[in-house]
Amino acid sequence: MRLFLLPLALCATSALAQDVHVKVDPNGGGSIASTDNFPTIQNALDHHPFAPPGYRVVISIAPGVYHERIVVTQNHSDITLIGLGRSPEDVVITNSLNAKTAGGTYVTETAEINGTAFEADNLTFENAAGNTGQAVAIAVRSDRAVFKHVRFLGHQDTLFADYGRQYYVDSYIEGGVDFIFGNAAAVFDRCEIHANGPGYLTAQSRTDDKQSTGYVITHSRVTTSLEATPPPAAGEAGAASTAAAKNMTALGRPWRPFSRVVVMHTELPAQLNPAGYTVWKRGDAEPPQAYYAEYQNSGDGWQPEKRVSWEHMLTAKEAAAFEPRVFLRGSDKWDAVAAAAKLP
Repeated sequence: MRLFLLPLALCATSALAQDVHVKVDPNGGGSIASTDNFPTIQNALDHHPFAPPGYRVVISIAPGVYHERIVVTQNHSDITLIGLGRSPEDVVITNSLNAKTAGGTYVTETAEINGTAFEADNLTFENAAGNTGQAVAIAVRSDRAVFKHVRFLGHQDTLFADYGRQYYVDSYIEGGVDFIFGNAAAVFDRCEIHANGPGYLTAQSRTDDKQSTGYVITHSRVTTSLEATPPPAAGEAGAASTAAAKNMTALGRPWRPFSRVVVMHTELPAQLNPAGYTVWKRGDAEPPQAYYAEYQNSGDGWQPEKRVSWEHMLTAKEAAAFEPRVFLRGSDKWDAVAAAAKLP
């Protein structure tokens, strides 16, 4: 019998290949010279050992408030951040830059995520600048990104879902104006989306109707901190008014011409603008080229008869195309739901 022996180095690599685990703990005695224990999240991102192909770098973060800005670079794929607290409130990554002081919206983010297949679980990304204009909590340019049990806190431009396929599940997003924006293909599943001021939930920026990008909000809940506003009297502007003018929030407005947002199976509040969606600014031509749609929503804000005439009310067959596994599938047949299920 002939025996075929693998090279010793290959055998060792195969036997030892596994995820790389490191920890962040400001009080844990680690340093940038460490290989598995670091005082800051950025130290861990800069100095962690690389995982073998097909494996992940898992960065576990001790409870605490981390006043830092973090960057996951393009060459750092397959990174997982996991908060070790009992809830997402126990690990907070926070900063407070705004566009006026920093020199523009795109340099304000507390976290910048560029590496492919990024994951985060059980933590919070925050921009604490408040109602001071554009102030991004996180910019996500990661394809096949998963966020589970994550909070995103800010006011204007909280979550820059900018590029790639992204899946947000069992999470909380808070803001006031255009606080989910960009041109990713993103699904928000079983999330709470909270308006802390009058404005717009989304400002999606698809630039061509052939792009597969867009936002899908499904099986979620929209809540607000706004006071209830009585419906307009007959003859008033009503649904044609901007959301801000009526102390309401709207589902979205088109940041770019072919903006696409679909909201389905979602509970909507009474403080939702009856129009549902609006044009980008007062005076823009209607109908816009944007694709805005709803399907089987609920709550006091679900008033399909009052929506703008150019919004789409989907059939069951049309809505099926926006289910997470379908909308995010892509040519590589990525299963976002299965990827999220692997997280704690």
